[in-house]
Amino acid sequence: MDRNLIRNFSIIAHIDHGKSTLADRLLQATKAVSDRESKAQLLDSMDLERERGITIKASAVTVMHMHNGQNYMLNFIDTPGHVDFGYEVSRALKACEGALLVVDASQGVEAQTVVNAYLAVEQDLEMIPVLNKIDLPGARPDEIAMEVEQVLGLPAEDCISVSAKTGVGIPELLDAICEILPPPSPPKSDKTRVLIFDAIYDDYRGVMLYCRVFDGRLKVGDKIRMMGMERTFLVTEIGKNTPKPVKVKEVGPGETCYVVAAIKTLGDVRIGDTITLDNNPADELLAGYEPAKQMVFCDFYPATTADKKGGDIEEMREAIEKLAINDASFTYQAVHSEALGFGFRCGFLGLLHMDIIQERLEREFNLELVQTAPTVSYEIVVRGKGGELTEREVHNPADLPDMGSVVEIREPICKVEIMLAKEYIGDVMKLCLDRRGVYKSQVYVSDTREMFNFEIPLAELIYDFYDKLKGLTSGYGTMDYEVVRYQADQLVKVDILINGEPVEALSLITHREKSEARGRVLLQRLRKQIDRHQFEIPLQAAIGGKIIARETIKAYRKDVTAKCYGGDVTRKRKLLEKQKKGKDRMKSIGSVNIPQEAFMSVLDVGEG
Repeated sequence: MDRNLIRNFSIIAHIDHGKSTLADRLLQATKAVSDRESKAQLLDSMDLERERGITIKASAVTVMHMHNGQNYMLNFIDTPGHVDFGYEVSRALKACEGALLVVDASQGVEAQTVVNAYLAVEQDLEMIPVLNKIDLPGARPDEIAMEVEQVLGLPAEDCISVSAKTGVGIPELLDAICEILPPPSPPKSDKTRVLIFDAIYDDYRGVMLYCRVFDGRLKVGDKIRMMGMERTFLVTEIGKNTPKPVKVKEVGPGETCYVVAAIKTLGDVRIGDTITLDNNPADELLAGYEPAKQMVFCDFYPATTADKKGGDIEEMREAIEKLAINDASFTYQAVHSEALGFGFRCGFLGLLHMDIIQERLEREFNLELVQTAPTVSYEIVVRGKGGELTEREVHNPADLPDMGSVVEIREPICKVEIMLAKEYIGDVMKLCLDRRGVYKSQVYVSDTREMFNFEIPLAELIYDFYDKLKGLTSGYGTMDYEVVRYQADQLVKVDILINGEPVEALSLITHREKSEARGRVLLQRLRKQIDRHQFEIPLQAAIGGKIIARETIKAYRKDVTAKCYGGDVTRKRKLLEKQKKGKDRMKSIGSVNIPQEAFMSVLDVGEG
């Protein structure tokens, strides 16, 4: 294929601005799918994506389009819009030369639109602004075009108005893609270099790689080498998704494809690695990807139910490994908890990412999971015995060393951009300040909307900040966040003591000002879950040696005087004294049974 007739581009936008629907129309307009085969969000193949109406995995498709008598090959990637899947977007952009920036003609530029536009600018991509949903009664294409120019600096007259739902403006958009977006840059050498930008696991064919060829050619039967992993394989199949898989014999510079090479184990592949030919290897790797930085951590354990004695930890390990090849942006490591047994501590990019991974494990692999409350990663500075200072990263309060040796605890601070209508400014300001936010700046977007910049600790965002923001702004406020640094603050570890014994699985890190309230909520939940025993059980929250909150589970009384009727009162008193001594002895040697439900109620997401 002539390199000048190839166009590689991504479709990027804020959530719900119509990326997947636009991809559907492009597939129909280029006759890649017939009207009979067409269905809404055709590229969202996961059940979860269809149910929630969101894109989770980027999908790469190749279609042909006739323009000015020449047949163009269009390789495009439909990407997710949610902030948690920004890593998918950045990977997709690395394989492209251009991007369609989709903006809702009634909602305007949103927080994630700005972030995705900056991602495309960083990769030096040519952008075409597309105003979608012009068929809606509330559409304001002219106003929104000015907003695009004001906020993003893309000329208003370059905006192309389309309706992905009705198909209006799609032919003009296809022509613009052929005319405006650049062809792939010329190969730098004749030695084969191919970038792996995604991979999925197939039960029948092993690992399938999604690739973009930069230099040289790749054909079926080639012996390839992964330059980063130093492994070799034999290519058994090359194909393109059109969107049905179509096998091809070979691919050249600028093309995208999938590659099957009998790769059986998941450890043999790294997203961002460079493929080259084993007998004529390239000299240097292509620029890969920065590893994703996990921000939210939680533990998964196999659930134990009455009829099913615990999910097998090996089943769970296999499921998590298979999922990790499909989603390179989450991490996992084995952990053990006294309360819940063996499990895995997993790291995620955000709360939605965590939610999706949990649901995929349960659905795709039939696992029953117990999930702990999310925590963020902290940096701690520890003083050694010789007085030297060392830094460590901690993902779980239970992993903190003795607090006497901890000099300071640093928490992740996020730069948060919030887009909202002017009438909600006061409520949202209060919400941010209540969450220990620091006001930074304000940008005028249009007559009715503003964009705010705050710095807020990630620990304050991960519970219900987004829900509260949506509630306060009638669903119209949008936000985007990124971690910018770690910062020391008055952070303390709160230990939970049950009958005087600390329970590590329940400890938490929080700000000193909020420690008492958090401790009290936690103890109130615990009190409802732990059964009464024959002796009184104190529940305490403590910072170091100081108790900051207490609840008590009263003992239930056994009526030892029931068999005494009438007669002398001293007999009853003697029995009660005997019972009292027994209770004191039981309290000193008795153990408190903490049911798994108690851990679950406390570890439940949210702050009560």
